[in-house]
Amino acid sequence: MDELITINKLAKRFGGLIAVNEIDLQIFKGETLGLVGESGSGKSTLARLILKLIEPTAGSVTYHGLENIRRDCQIVFQDPQTSLNPRIRVGEAIGEPLLIHKIAESRQQTAESRVGELLEMVKLPKQYAGRYPHELSGGERQRVGIARALASNPKFIVLDEPVSSLDVSVQAEILMLLKELKRTIGLTYLFIAHDLSVIGYLSDRVAVMKEGKIVELEPTATVLKKPKDDYTRKLLASSFRL
Repeated sequence: MDELITINKLAKRFGGLIAVNEIDLQIFKGETLGLVGESGSGKSTLARLILKLIEPTAGSVTYHGLENIRRDCQIVFQDPQTSLNPRIRVGEAIGEPLLIHKIAESRQQTAESRVGELLEMVKLPKQYAGRYPHELSGGERQRVGIARALASNPKFIVLDEPVSSLDVSVQAEILMLLKELKRTIGLTYLFIAHDLSVIGYLSDRVAVMKEGKIVELEPTATVLKKPKDDYTRKLLASSFRL
């Protein structure tokens, strides 16, 4: 498989705290790499280092075939309520990346028509462009967050616990949507969660993170059926099945 992102000896310190400890990792084009671990294990810090939202203390991240990191790499956050500006309508929230990256202009489209397409891609009516976030359910808000991430036509998306704040039935709907989008658009995902059962539904491989280190990295079926590390077995025992 072709490497899309290569992480070499990546480290991040916050004062005396080592959040990410010399991680080596590859993310391959077209795959979903699941990243699992308890709160405080360093998952979100690693994601932000990959996206260049924060600078590493040491190490490097190499992007193969990604020309514009800000455009080619996007993120869907955990809580759709706080990640969306309550003062602007859905259409404006989704359309903002189109204006920043001049995407609609280059395709000779209006931002409005592209917003309608993006809403349809995440299974929401075009009319939702005129609504405010508080008028939507949690699942609908997360669909808007996904649409906004898709607006710049990215190749790689970080999904930072995108279903953990949702009801179980809504979780399943969002996971199915993400799986369909990956298949139809050809996306690559880094899917972060603390629950191995959720990770198992979407991921091709699973990286298990503990105290800033990757303690296990295997195909998903191997991690779920024959975990090698005691910490992975602990996570598996505490997870529930969708």
